[in-house]
Amino acid sequence: QVQVVESGGGLVQAGGSLRLSCAASRSIFSIYLMGWYRQAPGKERELVGTTTTGGVTNYADSVKGRFTISMDNAKNTVYLQMTSLKPEDTAVYYCRTRGRVGVSTNDYWGQGTQVTVSS
Repeated sequence: QVQVVESGGGLVQAGGSLRLSCAASRSIFSIYLMGWYRQAPGKERELVGTTTTGGVTNYADSVKGRFTISMDNAKNTVYLQMTSLKPEDTAVYYCRTRGRVGVSTNDYWGQGTQVTVSS
């Protein structure tokens, strides 16, 4: 069964920190990219950042210097360390995993975890 499960969301005050985790099931093979996207109410889903299994990262300008993505390849898990949080970071955060199930390479998404930053 293919599963991508996020955890770690919650309510935090502005200036605070939060760490999100995302675990992809072992049924997804040859994962080469994992990352985070977010969607605020009334807005489109946007990139937060991604990392390859080789450690190449890419961040949205709005989070550079504040958010850090890391990946544990052995555990099929990606983390998002968020610091200096702002109210505009409030959104549902989704994990994306790109890998292979059977003969097909696809993107697999989690259900999302809510992050709320109060001012």
